[in-house]
Amino acid sequence: MALASRDDLRNVAIVAHVDHGKTTLVDAMLRQTDSFAEHSHLEERAMDSNELEREKGITILAKNTAVSYKGKHTTNGPITINVIDTPGHADFGGEVERGLSMVDGVVLLVDASEGPLPQTRFVLRKALEAKLPVILLVNKTDRPDARIDEVVAESQDLLLGLASDMADDVPDLDLDAVLDVPVVYASGRNGAASWNKPENGSLPDNEDLEPLFDAIIKHIPAPVYDDEHPLQAHVTNLDASPFLGRLALLRVFQGTIKKGQTVAWVKYDGSVHNVRVTELFITKALDRYPAESASPGDIVVVAGFPDITIGETLADPEDVRPLPTITVDEPAISMTIGTNTSPLVGKVKGHKLTARMVKDRLDRELVGNVSLKVVDIGSPDKWEVQGRGELALSILVEQMRREGFELTVGKPQVVTKKVDGKTHEPYEHLTIDVPEEYLGAITQLLAARKGRMDNMANHGTGWVRMEFIIPSRGLIGFRTEFMTLTRGTGIANAISHGYDEWAGSIVTRNNGSIVADRSGVVTPFAIIALQERMSFFVNPTEEVYEGMVIGENSRSDDMDVNITKEKKLTNMRQSTSDTFESMTPSRQLSLEECLEFAREDECVEVTPAIIRIRKVELDSNARARMTSRMKKQNE
Repeated sequence: MALASRDDLRNVAIVAHVDHGKTTLVDAMLRQTDSFAEHSHLEERAMDSNELEREKGITILAKNTAVSYKGKHTTNGPITINVIDTPGHADFGGEVERGLSMVDGVVLLVDASEGPLPQTRFVLRKALEAKLPVILLVNKTDRPDARIDEVVAESQDLLLGLASDMADDVPDLDLDAVLDVPVVYASGRNGAASWNKPENGSLPDNEDLEPLFDAIIKHIPAPVYDDEHPLQAHVTNLDASPFLGRLALLRVFQGTIKKGQTVAWVKYDGSVHNVRVTELFITKALDRYPAESASPGDIVVVAGFPDITIGETLADPEDVRPLPTITVDEPAISMTIGTNTSPLVGKVKGHKLTARMVKDRLDRELVGNVSLKVVDIGSPDKWEVQGRGELALSILVEQMRREGFELTVGKPQVVTKKVDGKTHEPYEHLTIDVPEEYLGAITQLLAARKGRMDNMANHGTGWVRMEFIIPSRGLIGFRTEFMTLTRGTGIANAISHGYDEWAGSIVTRNNGSIVADRSGVVTPFAIIALQERMSFFVNPTEEVYEGMVIGENSRSDDMDVNITKEKKLTNMRQSTSDTFESMTPSRQLSLEECLEFAREDECVEVTPAIIRIRKVELDSNARARMTSRMKKQNE
């Protein structure tokens, strides 16, 4: 047994909170290593290739790229740096865990003004658990409100706090290495980095990213392997090709894998199958190129495995040694997803309507998304889908909507556990940054949702940072109310805080729903007559049906109204007969807002053209009987 290392290779993940500039920094790395031909056009945030990622401005899927560094810090020829761009949102934590299983170190990117936030803590904890070395990169030093010294101190405090928390769980954690973290200062948008601390609000004193490449080469260890060890490769991600079928992205840990080679495919259930590698690709910049073989440390893509899944191992058929499977945190939020059961099903361009199509699509999602679970609830046309958070589930529904599916989606619920005979529910650690004048209103809002203040700090800039421990249920429907209350200025971020005892009932919406009492077409006459007492979600000429939620009541109870009422025609002329200037524009709710707005007895109808909220029971008489029965039970 002789240990060797690949000095021509580095595998690094860039981890950070949402919107701290990971993907923009990767753009600059790609440009400065001449990874593209002179005539090729590089879009901004090139790694965010998914349509939803571009729209929302966040990274949803972990992706890898490879740059060939030939700068002044190399001694023996070019060094290939495999870069994994991970999501910053805790709802996509499964992507982060997969990304970290492929690398030998992380670049922790922190905003020079906002400092470490909950997701920073989340991704950093995962990196320390995996015993990966950390490089601290303070990004956006040219922000006018930058506070570089404080942010570096906060980041070091966070590292120290996490290391002390984990001392029992990870006994051989190297505390000296954790505290002696190299710090690089950068502006990703300007493609500049420096070892020297710039003044607050100014650019680094260097015009390129050479100090960052220097830090990666010095502080991220080269992949180490045993030159006599048989093949071991771990499947960490999946893709698909119209020509080759399913593709498996894998990190080679030991041995060599070649195109045309027969390997042992170790499945989740422990069974072993000998399969031939039909194609092998390596990544350069944003493209894949055919290759003949891959060595330890390489991140490659292989074809020839029809139903391979994440966490499985490719090994030597003569000496099979499977690697441990990837474990991810348990899901905390669930929602019911089923076929569209409304009276207007199939009336728009949605063409995927059957239960079989919906189930096949959910099964396909499970293949590539390790943090999702689909639970059979004994119904032929609906299933319970469990995930990390509301955002992860609403992204799935939005993707299905764009693919032409029509769905009925239930209100998000929390996944509870029984501990010693008592019901336990998931809690979140919520961090809020708001202007000082909203301090009282935010505290009141979260107290009503069973939130408990854990910490509060005033940086003296007119902004306050508050930390709360709050049940996950209390955050369902919170974001819209929070943004309205702070007039769009507040920043709220939450991360899992584990399970604790059930906190009791939480009333998250004080206003009732306005429900259509018959089918028909919305008329301006009906809206003008009713708009003083309620706000509407529908526009004139829109089709409605009995039991559809068409607006929000100003009172706490639901109200059935005739929104299709037409004006009676007479032979008398009126000066106001055709003027609709007094009609208030309706509120157009997004998918996330609809899921937040829906109550327990409501669900969301999702079609490619339109999203509606409706009652689970459409018949008003049946709803009235159910309400009176519930009142009698509670008396």
